[in-house]
Amino acid sequence: MDKTTGKPAVQHKNPLARTLLEKLDYDQLTNCMRCGFCLPACPTFSETGMEPASPRGRIAMMKAAVDGIMVPDQQFEDQMSLCLGCRACEPACPADVKYGQLIEQTREAIEEHASHSLPVKVVRRTVFKHLFPKRGSLKLLGGSLSLYQKSGLRRAVRSTGMMKLLPRSLSEMEAVLPEASSKGVVERLGTFYPAQGEPIAKVALFRGCIMDVMFANTNVNTVELLSAAGFDVYIPESQVCCGALHAHSGEMKDARKLAATNIDTFKQLEIDYIVSNAGGCGALLVEYDHLMQEDAAYRDPAQWFASRVVDVSTLVVEKGRIPTFAQPEAPLQDSKLKVTYQDSCHLRNVMKGASAPRVLMKQVANTEFVEMAEADRCCGSAGIYNIVQPEMAGSILEHKMEHANNTQAGFMLTSNPGCLLQMKLGIEQHSCNHDMQAMHIVDFLHERMVKSQ
Repeated sequence: MDKTTGKPAVQHKNPLARTLLEKLDYDQLTNCMRCGFCLPACPTFSETGMEPASPRGRIAMMKAAVDGIMVPDQQFEDQMSLCLGCRACEPACPADVKYGQLIEQTREAIEEHASHSLPVKVVRRTVFKHLFPKRGSLKLLGGSLSLYQKSGLRRAVRSTGMMKLLPRSLSEMEAVLPEASSKGVVERLGTFYPAQGEPIAKVALFRGCIMDVMFANTNVNTVELLSAAGFDVYIPESQVCCGALHAHSGEMKDARKLAATNIDTFKQLEIDYIVSNAGGCGALLVEYDHLMQEDAAYRDPAQWFASRVVDVSTLVVEKGRIPTFAQPEAPLQDSKLKVTYQDSCHLRNVMKGASAPRVLMKQVANTEFVEMAEADRCCGSAGIYNIVQPEMAGSILEHKMEHANNTQAGFMLTSNPGCLLQMKLGIEQHSCNHDMQAMHIVDFLHERMVKSQ
């Protein structure tokens, strides 16, 4: 053992093994007691029953590679890619192993040695360096998608069968995409929206990247909900993508660049909270302190930032004045509208925000909340997982919809855009009640918010 680093004094011949030794937190690897509490929490283990497809199994492979016991081969890389990154193993772990950090460190190491084909290199460079980080590119994407959806081109493409040329996972996602727009929340509401009544606190909305293109209405509704709950809302225009998809894909340098820009942007505002309405974004934002811990210039500012990040539902319930909610049209014969909820994995497991959405749903008059079995289990979306791992994602979704159908709910609510699209797809493919609607919880509440007189 190297006394300086606390890591094995191994001379690895394999380049990936050397990088894993450099990047992986060895203390976290040795913290795993192999107790197995993580096994039933892991969706990929539940689907396969295979030890390497579990958090315990993956950690064992990481440690074996670092210790020089095994060479990290293609099977090693495949199992690291198969992980959803849902982090359901973390709350189940009695040793508090930071599995999410370990899997991202491993993927960063793998990406440094990856040999992608030219088309994959072009796609990754376009997406990670020229699309997500740049607001202008996102607006162009939103405008182009909007034109495609509204001009009749979408109908023409589908009628000619051209969608069959795409991988099935992409054509399925295209079918459930919401209406895109080049006008995000700032273009619609400006950079400041005042509280209704006496302000409780000053907050800043993290608008996201794809969120502000594909779900701009949800961002607008979030601002208006926060205002009704008593918050002055700032929307800094120079904010950028959170970097979550970069981090999950091994592009950690770019994730840190984006984090630095966001920290600088929000630090200029004298705000009490930074509000997220997307569990996937929020989970990285709340861990900017870990992401930037090796950067002396950003270590303290990142802690300031992370300490202020909160999900919109949690903020409204714990700090706000909860608005009055009622159904737009009362159900017939005194019956109540049934509503169920699919947890965002990152909101539940990382941001610890499982209870607040349920509290708000129960505030809506003439509504019955029905808890779905295994609502805390991943739906299979996981960023772009449903595109790159369609078989596993499809199997997980099918089982999810079995539980959703059993609720007989009219609305399936969630708190993350990726989960929302996945549940729309699930309703399309597997629901026995095609009248069921998937909605972001903010949109559901906003639609039922009783306007103050």
